Amino acid sequence: MAETTDQTITFDIAKVDAAKRLVFGWASLSVNSEGEQVTDLQKDLIDPEELESAAYDFVLHSREAGEMHEGEADKGILIESFMVDSGKLEKMGLVGYATPQVGWWLGFKVSEDTFKKVQDGKLRMFSIQGSAQRVPIEEAA
Repeated sequence: MAETTDQTITFDIAKVDAAKRLVFGWASLSVNSEGEQVTDLQKDLIDPEELESAAYDFVLHSREAGEMHEGEADKGILIESFMVDSGKLEKMGLVGYATPQVGWWLGFKVSEDTFKKVQDGKLRMFSIQGSAQRVPIEEAA
């Protein structure tokens, strides 16, 4: 489920397979279906190229999930990752649908403890972790 407030968009975990402890959803969005760059919960904008680079780096070098950016990354293992962009959507015949133009969709098989927190609503969405240099942007007048 998407929620938008003041130019910020968030997505709850979109799909759950309880029998297999699988969770799926958007890790991050860069450009919405209207072609506008979106702001994340930390009020950051992630350029499409940077999001794509981060997504591919995660798949190549990590693939493990942590929980709330704390402790070890031993709460789940990546089972699905798809970097969405307008070119791929066009090739798939999905242009014109209300899908983001640039976003990172993923899925994890999570630990029993983590899955219980998902079911209880304590963990509602994915959050990417990384390091970057914050660069202030000028607001349009």
